[in-house]
Amino acid sequence: MKSQKLVIALSLLISSVTFAAGEGHTHGDTQPMHGGVVAEVKDIEYEFVAKADVLQLYVRDHGKPVNVSKATAKVTMLSGSEKQEVELKPVGEKLEATGKFKALAGAKVVAQVSNNAKVATVRFTLK
Repeated sequence: MKSQKLVIALSLLISSVTFAAGEGHTHGDTQPMHGGVVAEVKDIEYEFVAKADVLQLYVRDHGKPVNVSKATAKVTMLSGSEKQEVELKPVGEKLEATGKFKALAGAKVVAQVSNNAKVATVRFTLK
């Protein structure tokens, strides 16, 4: 009976250590590389950069840029009671739109990204 309890206790200990070791692991580099905010959806990292005159969305897989030459994104920004919808188009290795934007800290952003018949919904909160 004592050996059975010991085996169970050791199994639980090993399971908890294995679980704890896996915590904090992320798929790729979730650090912003362009000064924006990063979110991960289905193992793809998205970095959203919002400035008063430009919105940019960078897409990475394992830290490497994803080809966005045929991609599009519809971005909805909610800042207080104001809502702004913007289409982003490919510009080099990113999706981008220029204009006048309310890119305030705390604004909520939802990006609907379409790339090669795959669609992802990505949510950000601006800092």
